[in-house]
Amino acid sequence: MDRNNLVSSARGLGARGLHAGFNELGGFRKFILRGNVVDLAVGIVIGAAFTAVVSAVVSGIFTPLIGLFGVTDFSNLTSHLRGNDFKWGAVINALITFLITSAVVYFFVVRPMNALQDRFTPHHEPAAPTTRDCPFCLSTVPLKATRCAYCTAQLPPAEVPTVG
Repeated sequence: MDRNNLVSSARGLGARGLHAGFNELGGFRKFILRGNVVDLAVGIVIGAAFTAVVSAVVSGIFTPLIGLFGVTDFSNLTSHLRGNDFKWGAVINALITFLITSAVVYFFVVRPMNALQDRFTPHHEPAAPTTRDCPFCLSTVPLKATRCAYCTAQLPPAEVPTVG
């Protein structure tokens, strides 16, 4: 491509010139390299690997253990109805895999994180109220006020909450 064609192509892109497309990629690069996107990608990859391990444990250990009580292999459980095969064994294996994965995530991730958060998060007592509503005009007045500043009505004594 000669110089004249290159210049006319650049003019065709408008005032931004040849670098117009590269600026748009910079925003995309910032989006991709954000921490939460990278963390999510890592979590998905580790989750997929973990699921493969749990599936192998279920099909290699738990299914034969359950098979001691009757059915020897769930993966071969099928039903035939009007020329269609229903693979019940694969569904049972998937359910066992889901339950084991959920239990492991709950007991080894969720519970420890909740305990850690409860341990290091300060628990504040709710502050005692300092205002109340006037029963006549529904304006907010100080708790110790004996007259409403808005409607000048005589207020009943305030109910002071007791700390017990």
